[in-house]
Amino acid sequence: MYTTFKTNKKDSVLYVTFDFPPVNIQGVPMIADLNRLCDELENNREIKVVVFQSANPEIFIAHTDIDMLQNLSEEPVPMEQVKLSPLQMALNRIAKLPQATIAKIEGMARGGGHELALACDMRFAARGKAVFMQMEVGMGVLPCGGGSSRMARQTGLGKALEIILSAQDFGADEAEQFGTINRALDPYEITEYVDKLATRISKFPSASIENCKRMVYASIDMPIEDALLHEDYHLYQCTSQTSAVERFKQAAKTDFQDSLENQRNFEPLLMTMQNNEA
Repeated sequence: MYTTFKTNKKDSVLYVTFDFPPVNIQGVPMIADLNRLCDELENNREIKVVVFQSANPEIFIAHTDIDMLQNLSEEPVPMEQVKLSPLQMALNRIAKLPQATIAKIEGMARGGGHELALACDMRFAARGKAVFMQMEVGMGVLPCGGGSSRMARQTGLGKALEIILSAQDFGADEAEQFGTINRALDPYEITEYVDKLATRISKFPSASIENCKRMVYASIDMPIEDALLHEDYHLYQCTSQTSAVERFKQAAKTDFQDSLENQRNFEPLLMTMQNNEA
């Protein structure tokens, strides 16, 4: 079904492994595959977590295919005539998926490859292997797959401009300091860490995962009063779609919250409450 990556489902986690020799270039075939993937996932409640990774030990995704950029208008286009590019639309669909999305980066992720990672909910990178760059300013343009729009939301204005305007490589530790990734990990530990995190998240109700995502993303641009109202809205979405109320009733019948021993062991106790519901 896909030509630029392979998929492998493990319980409620879907692994998407880019495998498009020689360098996982981000062109028309990959964008088409990403749209087909979104078609499969947007209404899928069985898959709860999606992990993006690469079969190439040196490259996550190289960058956007320059063949897609050679026919850009050499005249300025009025704002009212501007439309989202195919890459922007595909990566925005990735960002809006109901599943939790994780980028596991163990190689080069420049330009559009970095922008795909930024469109994911979480990013983890391997020290000594991951390489990031936004090179667009040196090509006479700007990051236009969401990089200019998402970067500052992750890093703040000054760091975003340093990354974009310097157009230089940076590794996993520096990415962690910038805030473009969640965590830099040693190569021997990244797979285990991501797998454990993905598996843990996949134990929770899909509606709860989705509404947590929707609320956190929406809150970025809202005044606090509006954000609090939206919290209540998403709370009721959860209680209407999951077994939350029943869980609270069961907990109330026990010493779930009043037991000091339970408080000492709250994390494993929480996981025993999960029943892998969709």
